[in-house]
Amino acid sequence: MIRMECEICGKPISDHPKRVKIDGSIMAVCDECSRFGRIQKEPPKPKFRKQNNKNQKRQQPRREEPQEELMEDYNEIIRKKREAKNWSREQLGQKINEKVSVIHRIESKKMVPDTKLIQKLEKALNIELLEKYNTDDLSQYIGSSGSGVKLGSIVKIKRK
Repeated sequence: MIRMECEICGKPISDHPKRVKIDGSIMAVCDECSRFGRIQKEPPKPKFRKQNNKNQKRQQPRREEPQEELMEDYNEIIRKKREAKNWSREQLGQKINEKVSVIHRIESKKMVPDTKLIQKLEKALNIELLEKYNTDDLSQYIGSSGSGVKLGSIVKIKRK
């Protein structure tokens, strides 16, 4: 069994660590420190197919392709670009064929737009709302530092 430590406070993590995005970085943290970020979905497990002995070839490990994720400040990007174009929420809604309430909920971060809506917003406002990230296996970094210094011992965490 691999023993992991929280990347913020350094406490041992007994079961599965939480994958949390904090200021753009994905970290393996304990339950207590997971409240400082947004919990990320686990990457899908690879599916293996059996190969015929005749066609067995030595397979090279595939590199994970970067995946895209909606930027954390998507609401601010949309609002600022809309205001820069001097458009009201009504005008933006008409251009992308959406209700004003949808635009309001997106800009107030009460709604996360789906892929189709993201594409419409990107095209209408000429912006990019998706950022690429790699789903690297965090277990390869366990014990690599050796110094025992954790993020929590360097950074002062601002309490809300």
